[in-house]
Amino acid sequence: MNFLESIFGGDREVEKDYRNFVNRYEQGSPSEGYSDEEVYDRYQNVSRRLPPDLYQESAQEVFSRMSPQERMQFGRYLQQQTRASNLNFPDLNQDGIDDRFQDPRYLAQATGRIQSSQPDLLGQIFRGASGMMGGQGGNILSNPLAKGAMAGIAALALKKLMNQGNQGNYGQYGDIRPASEDPLGDPADQPYRY
Repeated sequence: MNFLESIFGGDREVEKDYRNFVNRYEQGSPSEGYSDEEVYDRYQNVSRRLPPDLYQESAQEVFSRMSPQERMQFGRYLQQQTRASNLNFPDLNQDGIDDRFQDPRYLAQATGRIQSSQPDLLGQIFRGASGMMGGQGGNILSNPLAKGAMAGIAALALKKLMNQGNQGNYGQYGDIRPASEDPLGDPADQPYRY
């Protein structure tokens, strides 16, 4: 069973819902067009199954779409929330702020490391589990940058996987190529021989 089958379960309606989610992310504001619950559920369902390289690649693309200031703001917020879980990101100049958060690649690596080491932690942080935040925070999904990042990682990873899945798919007949792609040509174009 491949990744998409594990998500969709062979159900066309579920697949349609996920495709709709990807389209809403691509066409609208990254933090709007879906409920907090939908973003959380999509993120949890997708991120738990992603290979680390695809998670990081999707996260880097999401963070590349943010301005440097938005990345810094997201990184600071994530840093504050992860400290409650005894996870710390390095601080280069000891000012309490990791200046590398402006770099989308670094931010993707940092979130990817968290996802790899503790797969449910980011989902819990994003959801605002009170135990994770020492009862201080609210729902991180109320932060548009966090909600957009979470939606984006799930949506872009799904998009990449759906595009990969379509490359070898020629419809209902599996890997049978259409006559136009057959190196021997279309048999209908050959003269009929008795």
